[in-house]
Amino acid sequence: MTVAKEFEPIPVKTVRLYQRIVEQVEEAVARGDLKPGGRLPSERDLVVQFGTSRATVREALRVLESNGVVRSRPGDPNGPEILPFTPVALQMQLRRMLHTRGLNMATLISFRMILDGWGGQLAAELHTPEELEKLELTMATMERAIEEGSAAFGEADIAFHDAVAEASRTNIIAVCNDVVRGLVLSLISDKVLRARNSSEVMRDNLMHHREVLDAIRARDGQAALRISSRNLYDYYAEYVSADDRQILLAMLHPDDRVGRE
Repeated sequence: MTVAKEFEPIPVKTVRLYQRIVEQVEEAVARGDLKPGGRLPSERDLVVQFGTSRATVREALRVLESNGVVRSRPGDPNGPEILPFTPVALQMQLRRMLHTRGLNMATLISFRMILDGWGGQLAAELHTPEELEKLELTMATMERAIEEGSAAFGEADIAFHDAVAEASRTNIIAVCNDVVRGLVLSLISDKVLRARNSSEVMRDNLMHHREVLDAIRARDGQAALRISSRNLYDYYAEYVSADDRQILLAMLHPDDRVGRE
């Protein structure tokens, strides 16, 4: 069992002492001093190492567990376990930023346009025959899902984007795309459910995905990037203000801005 090295005592003058504990633990994880599966010292030892109260240590551990950094099991005599990174933890942080740091929907959508666009370009240039076959299968699943309803179609849509991210050979695109998509998933569901003809909306969506797949199949990375960005703009533009929409427009190819400005 791996146990962390000793931490630095916290100066008495520090406000919100538990935050300094959280910072030290998260920094140790980032440096690799604490690895997934390892353990923090026991609560009693942490009180001694940090030179603070048990209540402060417990609050810090509560925050660390909420952030997905550690896990404590009732009755476990060992210290809290260091958890591996998961997209869920990052999604929680982004969601917190969305509410407390002025991160708005336009920022999230523009980030997704970057992720999907460059993911499509890389997938077009780097995909293997097996990865292309997987994309073809997810497209077929999307088409069948139209008859099953919006929930099944949404799952198939996610599978398609995951397959594109996988073919891009860039893991960070897959992770970030999963996080950002999760934050705007309610908008996707809402748009389909509110549509007068949800089947028509899903068929339009399917057609747009086919355009991306055609570009990937042709190994035309620029077309994949352009089509992905344009499709996301058309899908989400109505959810942002006119001012914020200018940010999304600026990410489109100049020819695609015509008629959208």
